[in-house]
Amino acid sequence: MPADSLLNQVLADYQTRVHDERQRERLLGTTLTLLTELTNPLNLSLLTSQLLTAPAIWHHDLSSAGLDPLESICQRVLSVFNTAAIHVRRAEIENEDRRLALGFGIRTSSPTGGGLTCDEWAKAVVKGADERSSRWQHVLVLAGILMGFEGDGKRGLPSSMRRNLESAVVTAANLALKSLDKEPRLARSAVVLALNWAFPLLSDLSKEDFHCDALLSVALQSLLGADGFQGGLFLGLVGSDVKQIGSLLEWPEATGTYAAIQRLASRPLVQSAGPLANLISFAVSRTRDHRIVLQAQDDLVSFTKSLLNHWRHLQFSRIDSADEAVFLTEGTFQVTYKTLWRILTNILFAVIAVMRAVTARSLLDPHLKRDSVAPLVAAKTLRVYRNLSFISSRGNNSFQVYLFSYLTSIDILARYPEPTVAFLKETLPPAASSIPTHALDRILDLFYLNTAEHLPLHISPDACEELIIQPAITYLSGNAPHSKRVVELFEAAHSAVLSVLCCPQNGPIAIKMAPFYADTLLEFFPSHISPRQFRLAFSTLMQILSPPFPVSGTQPDLGETLLEMVRLRIPFARHELLPAAPEQDSSPSEPMSEQSALVLTLIDALPLLALNIVEAWMTVVGSCVHEITDPFLKEAAKQRFWELLGSGEMDVERAAIGVAWWGTKGGRELVLFGPKGQPAQDPFVMSGALVDETVPSKL
Repeated sequence: MPADSLLNQVLADYQTRVHDERQRERLLGTTLTLLTELTNPLNLSLLTSQLLTAPAIWHHDLSSAGLDPLESICQRVLSVFNTAAIHVRRAEIENEDRRLALGFGIRTSSPTGGGLTCDEWAKAVVKGADERSSRWQHVLVLAGILMGFEGDGKRGLPSSMRRNLESAVVTAANLALKSLDKEPRLARSAVVLALNWAFPLLSDLSKEDFHCDALLSVALQSLLGADGFQGGLFLGLVGSDVKQIGSLLEWPEATGTYAAIQRLASRPLVQSAGPLANLISFAVSRTRDHRIVLQAQDDLVSFTKSLLNHWRHLQFSRIDSADEAVFLTEGTFQVTYKTLWRILTNILFAVIAVMRAVTARSLLDPHLKRDSVAPLVAAKTLRVYRNLSFISSRGNNSFQVYLFSYLTSIDILARYPEPTVAFLKETLPPAASSIPTHALDRILDLFYLNTAEHLPLHISPDACEELIIQPAITYLSGNAPHSKRVVELFEAAHSAVLSVLCCPQNGPIAIKMAPFYADTLLEFFPSHISPRQFRLAFSTLMQILSPPFPVSGTQPDLGETLLEMVRLRIPFARHELLPAAPEQDSSPSEPMSEQSALVLTLIDALPLLALNIVEAWMTVVGSCVHEITDPFLKEAAKQRFWELLGSGEMDVERAAIGVAWWGTKGGRELVLFGPKGQPAQDPFVMSGALVDETVPSKL
C-alpha cells in the first residue's frame, strides 16, 4: 500500500478505541513504518501530532489485562521514535553513498526511506509536538529522537541541531514538570522515563537548565512509588506463598507472587534504577531549595524502614545468608530467591547512590552545614544504612560510594554528643543476656556495633558504658554456635570495647574493664579469635594501660598483671598449628600455634611497657621463646624478637635499654640459646680443628 494511503488509514485508526493489545501493537508498528517512509515533512508533522492525541494509543485501560501503562504505552512510543530516528540516519548514509556512486557513473536504485535528511526529519517530527498534546508526551518524542540520532556514540545531527534538540528536551521537561498537577498520574513517570534515557546524552551546559527543585521530587517518587519499587510493599506479598516443607522453605515458581516479582523486575524504572539514581543524584546536587533535599532524605528513610519491616515478617529473614542453601529447597534457592535478591541489591545500589549525593551536598550547602542541621542529616543517613543492612551485609558494604557516605556521616555525627547519644539510643539492640537467634537481629546488632565503634570520643563515660560497653558484653561473654556472622559480631564487639577504652575520659572504665576484657580474650582464643586479632587486641589494651594514658598513673601495675595472665598460660597452651584464618587484606597469615601466638603477643607488648620494667620483661619473654616446642615456630619467634629490637618499633629510651640488654646483659644468649646459655646446635669451628667436647664453647 502506498505511504499516503497507509497514512490515511492509520489516522483513521487513531480515532477508534482499541481494546486488543495486539491491535495497538500493530498500529504502533505501522506508525514506525510511516515515520521512516513518508517523504513530505508536513505529513510527518501531522502523523506525530495525531499520534500524541490518538485515543487508540492513550485512552484505554491496560490494568485489566495486567499490563503496565508506562511500559506498554510510554516506553513503546519512546521506542518508536528512537527506532525511526535510527532508520532515518541509516537511510541518509545509504542515500549519500548512492549519490557518490552516481558521480562515478554507477547506476543505483531508488532512494532508501523517505529521502529526508536527519535534520529535515527531526524538524518535521518536532513540529508535530504541538499545543494539542501535552508537554509530557513531547518529552517522550524529543527524547526518542535524541536517543536515535545521538545514542551509542552516534553523531547523526549537525551540532547546531543537536544543541537545539537538547534545549527542546530540557524545556519540554521543565514545562511538563510544572504542569504535572493537571495531568494523569502516568505523566510523572513518563517524564522521568524519558529523561532517564536522554540524560546521559545531554551536554553539561544543557543539564544546568533543568528545574531540579521539581525534578528531584518527581524522579524520587517515581523510583520509590507505584511505577518503581512500590514503597517496598512487594516484599509483603511474597510471604503468602512461602511454605514450610519439613525443615526447608519453598517458594515455587508457579505462584502468583513470583509472577508479580518478575513483572516488577521487568518494569522500566526498576530495570534502569542505576541510571535513574544518577539522575536523582544530579537533581540533589543542583536543587536550589535545601528543604527539598531534606524531604528527599526523609522519603528514603521511610522507604527503607518499610522495606526492613516487610523483610522481618518474611520467613526468609530468619535464615543466615551462609545457611540459605541448607534451609531452602533447590528450586527456591536457585530461581525465585535469586530473583528477589537481584531486586533488593538494585535497591541498595540505587539508594546508596542518592545518599552519597545527599552527603556530598551536606558538606557544601551552608544551610545543611549548620550545627542544628548537620547531625540530623548524618543520623538520618545512618538510619538508611541500618535499614538496608540486611542487604549490604551480604558483601555489598565495601564499595567506594557506600563507604564515603557511611564514614562521612559518622564523622559528622561524632562531633555532636547529644545527637550521637540520641542515635545510639534509637538503634540500641533490645536488652538481652544472650546472643539473638534471629538472623536479622544479628545483622542489626552487627551494624550497631560497627557504627558505635566510631562514636565514643565525645560522649560521656556513662553513655559509653550504657550504649556501647553493655551491648558489646553480650557478644564478648555469650556463647553461640560458631558461624561467620557470630565471628563478625565477636570481632565488632571487641572493636567497640577497645574504642571506648581508648578514649581519655574513660580511664575509670578501662580500669574496671581491663581484667575482664583480657580474661575474655584468653578464654575465646583461639576458638573465636584469630592469632592476628588476638595480638592486635591485646597490644591495644596494653597501650591503653601504659604511658601516656592516664590509667598508667593511677594503676601502674595493671598492665604488668595482664602480661602475667598471658605468660602463665604459655606452658599449657596447645602447640599444634592453628588453621589458617583469612585476614581482611586476603594475604596468607603466617603459621602459628596457640603457644607461639601467646609468646608473640608478649613480644608485641614490650615497646608499650613502662621504662622501669622493660628490661625485666625482656628477660621473661626471652625465656618464654624457648617454651615453644615447635622448632620452626620457635625460630620465627626469635626472628620477631630481633626485628622488634632493630626495626625502630621501640622509642629511643626503650631501644637503648634493649641494646644494652642484648649486648652486655645476656639477652643475646638467652634468646638464641635459652636460659642455660647453651647453643642449640654444634658450635662453629675452623675446618680441621680439634674440639674438646668436655669444655662448653661460646659463640
